[in-house]
Amino acid sequence: MSRHQLRLLAIQILYTWDFYDHDTKRLNGIISDRVALHGLEAEDLQFLQSLVSGVKDNFTQIDKVLQEAAPQWSITRMSLVDRNILRLGLYELLYNNVPPKVAINEAIELGKDFSGQTAGKFINGVLGTVYEEVKKIKENKS
Repeated sequence: MSRHQLRLLAIQILYTWDFYDHDTKRLNGIISDRVALHGLEAEDLQFLQSLVSGVKDNFTQIDKVLQEAAPQWSITRMSLVDRNILRLGLYELLYNNVPPKVAINEAIELGKDFSGQTAGKFINGVLGTVYEEVKKIKENKS
């Protein structure tokens, strides 16, 4: 599978996990169900699990950053799909050493795939805001 397809699968898993109020006991079952449907290679499974685990392990901090980047939108007001795309995008932008343009563009494409063109603009705005803040912080440390 391509990395984009694996990110699509990660969004489906995160969406379901969010639907069940982040019940960590259910998460492994959700992953297993999705993996069984797609018959992933070991490398693909590892990438998928790293994305889902990364969001789960950094969930509180990611949501804090998300709320600060979109203060006019409470997280509960965002659609389930959009907030999980943003969570994955923020994870990749802040924790996963993915080039910022890749993380942002992938999140925009996921938004277009799941929510339409307007979601892409919203996602771009939020992740762009976070990227600019991170860039400023890094510049000030230099």
